[in-house]
Amino acid sequence: MKVISIRSTLSEELVDITDQVVSAVKELNVSEGLCCIYTPHTTAAVTINENADPAVKRDILAGLKSLNLENVHYLHGEGNSAAHIKSSMIGASEIVIIDKGRLQLGTWQGIYFCEFDGPRERKVYISVS
Repeated sequence: MKVISIRSTLSEELVDITDQVVSAVKELNVSEGLCCIYTPHTTAAVTINENADPAVKRDILAGLKSLNLENVHYLHGEGNSAAHIKSSMIGASEIVIIDKGRLQLGTWQGIYFCEFDGPRERKVYISVS
């Protein structure tokens, strides 16, 4: 297993971690199998989406913002319930197939760490089998 650290700089952002995951797979030296990318934070997530056009990241965040989750009355006292909901909607992990030592991402796909309650220091775990 490999752990990478992410330092988010905004309250909400998508951070492209594709290169770090690719490096971890090479370092872990697995030629065939599965790569699990997981974050243990309840106000963050991991997703795979287009990484060719930077507008996609902004659009994803704008789409989530349009749900107006920040304006709901919540019982959770920390004031970050919208971040918890977004994390649950996107999910804490992704699985990618490894073939001949390479992640089998689509032509336009990248792996993103999704920050919904930043800025913070975060961790992402990468496990291959």
